[in-house]
Amino acid sequence: MRIIVSNTYEEMSKKAATLVASQVNLKPNSILGLATGGTPVGMYRELVKMYQDDEVDFSGVKTFNLDEYYPIDKTNDQSYYYYMKDNLFNHVNIDEENINIPNGKAKDIETECYEYDKNIYNSGGIDLQVLGIGTNGHIGFNEPDVTFESGTHKVTLDEETIKANSRFFDSIEEVPKEAISMGMKTIMQSKKIVLLANGEAKAKIIEKMLFGEISPNVPASILQLHPHVIVILDKEAAKYIEDKVN
Repeated sequence: MRIIVSNTYEEMSKKAATLVASQVNLKPNSILGLATGGTPVGMYRELVKMYQDDEVDFSGVKTFNLDEYYPIDKTNDQSYYYYMKDNLFNHVNIDEENINIPNGKAKDIETECYEYDKNIYNSGGIDLQVLGIGTNGHIGFNEPDVTFESGTHKVTLDEETIKANSRFFDSIEEVPKEAISMGMKTIMQSKKIVLLANGEAKAKIIEKMLFGEISPNVPASILQLHPHVIVILDKEAAKYIEDKVN
């Protein structure tokens, strides 16, 4: 595992974007796993700039997003479909047919989850998976539990997650209580993983994730077992680990 500590959020975002762009430039038909939330916004902004400057071409790329609220319509401005279109897809030359995001209005959840994993497998697996991390250690919407959930599945969101995500909604009551999330097995089968975290609020969980025991109580801790993970942090998120990585 490689840990990169950046001085600022902007610097962290540029490094992450460079890694994603390098993956696409080396393999134009890359399969990318993408994350949402506040942290990756800067990375997507940088990728749009790189595309506009002819530094990266998304025409052959296929994407799979980690998760989506449930139930939610993709036209809802708080859906992750809307987020991805607004922050990246509307501004680059990706083929609409190559965009994959769990259907937040699926009537048959089991079939939706099965087909999502099958599509990833039939595409050859994820070349580069981008992750954020919740303050409770979740990646995707894999919340702390007694076991690691393997495949794509419906999950009930923790109160901590609902509270954290309420900043994007008009009120906490509007935050969906469930979601569809890629599972840990699917994430761990990605060839490469880049995890991003910024801000002091993430510092304690970053320390647990990197140096604590591997446990489903801290879902992200399983990344200690992955052979190719890059963790990119700003100074605040690295507050409790800098003496361990320098």
